[in-house]
Amino acid sequence: MALAGLEEFRRLLACPRCRSALADQPDGFRCTSPDCAFHSRSAFPVVGRWPVLVDFETSVLRRENVVPQSPRDAKGPPIERLPKRLRALWKPLNRVAAGNADRLLRLLPGPTPLVLVVGGATVGNGVSALYTDPRVRVIAFDIHGSENTQLIADAHRVPFADASVDAVLVQAVLEHVLEPTAVVAEIHRVLADHGLVYAETPFLQQVHAGANDFTRYTASGHRYLFRRFSEIDAGAVAGPGTQLLWSIEHLVRGLFRSAIAGKLVRAMLFWLRYLDAAVPASHQSDNASAYYFLGRKGQRDLTPHEIVRYYRGAG
Repeated sequence: MALAGLEEFRRLLACPRCRSALADQPDGFRCTSPDCAFHSRSAFPVVGRWPVLVDFETSVLRRENVVPQSPRDAKGPPIERLPKRLRALWKPLNRVAAGNADRLLRLLPGPTPLVLVVGGATVGNGVSALYTDPRVRVIAFDIHGSENTQLIADAHRVPFADASVDAVLVQAVLEHVLEPTAVVAEIHRVLADHGLVYAETPFLQQVHAGANDFTRYTASGHRYLFRRFSEIDAGAVAGPGTQLLWSIEHLVRGLFRSAIAGKLVRAMLFWLRYLDAAVPASHQSDNASAYYFLGRKGQRDLTPHEIVRYYRGAG
């Protein structure tokens, strides 16, 4: 896995509050600005092997809850431990993400581009090529440490300097943050000029991750969220067949008060997701389970008139 070592990007780290550079301490980091509250010795500690670069006063993350991912959690839920063929009935390869990851790799500049993964505690479905490409250096963070991350941070205040990375991957994350607009503004800030972003965000999906699930987007809403980026491509990750599968699973969960019953029915009706291919793109735009956006950093916002004209649905 092509995770960059801390020494490769240490100089790019920045205080999550004031954006000043960070200085090394024996047991952590501190802000180099004497006027910053985080200037004190080791204001940003290391937990396990993960620097904790969080401004707890502005984060939903609590200091006492910062812990590494447990070995059990690292293996994923029980469904992830099934044989590959059985697991594919529940969670098939995200072919849209896989195709877009390949496109992103082709668009990346230079001999050793730096890709920042926001919410990277696990490797996202379909994007493993980013981690195995020998020329790409991957930096990943999440609100807890895992074998796939090098630091702990809050996406609302990304602890990196302006224009410091070549691309950002944010897959199935923006529904779990309180202020997606602030997170996307941070993505724009840390990207180099003409840097790339790839995002996937749900539209018609039931609540997942419990109390840490906040937001959904239509296709137009998702595009407007990335309004300071020029679009390379955008569309449905999964269509109405997949969306129906989600709804049936959660209906069964509710009827039988059992998540296992819902998962079993979802596995039995796996073929519904293949109906997505029979639905025209315009109808998928109105009824998708999730959308993707592949774009490049720009300097101009879409206007209200432009986003209204952007609509691509069948309505």
